[in-house]
Amino acid sequence: MGLESVAAAQTGDRNAAVHARIRDAARQVQRDPSLIRLLAVSKGQPVTAIEHLRRAGQREFGESYLKEALEKMDALADPTLIWHFIGPLQSNKCRDIAQRFHWLHSLDRAGLADRLNRLRPPHLPPLEVCLQVKFSEEPRKAGIPPHELPRLAAHVARLPRLRLRGLMTIPRASDDIAEQRATYRHLRELFDALRRDGHSLDTLSMGMSGDLEAAIFEGSTLVRVGSALFGPRAPNPAASLPGCTPPDRC
Repeated sequence: MGLESVAAAQTGDRNAAVHARIRDAARQVQRDPSLIRLLAVSKGQPVTAIEHLRRAGQREFGESYLKEALEKMDALADPTLIWHFIGPLQSNKCRDIAQRFHWLHSLDRAGLADRLNRLRPPHLPPLEVCLQVKFSEEPRKAGIPPHELPRLAAHVARLPRLRLRGLMTIPRASDDIAEQRATYRHLRELFDALRRDGHSLDTLSMGMSGDLEAAIFEGSTLVRVGSALFGPRAPNPAASLPGCTPPDRC
């Protein structure tokens, strides 16, 4: 068996294992596993790794580094794939995100929402958007404070080229499942409050490789999984580009 065949087989095994974890977690809380989507976080992974997972049936991929993502989109050129931008959002990224992506998970400012709305081409369906909520005080972490969420949600809901789908968060790293669940429970409560206010939300983007069970227990409808699917990630290629400091700004 060649190296590529071995890599494909390993990807298939990891994919099956992640789906098994999703099913097991959902059944523990009497949820339908088919209602929980898997987003493969392919940032830092080569096109060949995405291709292996695509052949295994995965269609939704999440990227954080814009230049890297655009190169992958062009290399794969597959109109059946659904691309999600999950990294920090700045104004200089808005044009490409508005024109090339299907989903954005990290919207946290009204001004950026307005810019995306202006730049989204009219021949495309509205950009699917999740608002990123920040619960911790980590200085480099993006997101809107919970108390500002209703105002931003109302603003985005009025923009015709965006479609508000739900909420996203990246919690403080913790191995304590009770702490993991507490953060995700807080996001679900905010989600439920917005729905009571009349917003037609259907997406809770929460849960990653190390805590997807806690997220599913608290109502996640979309888990963002990277290393559990692809194995260890290669160094961020954006880190070597001029002007890319810190690399998550590239």
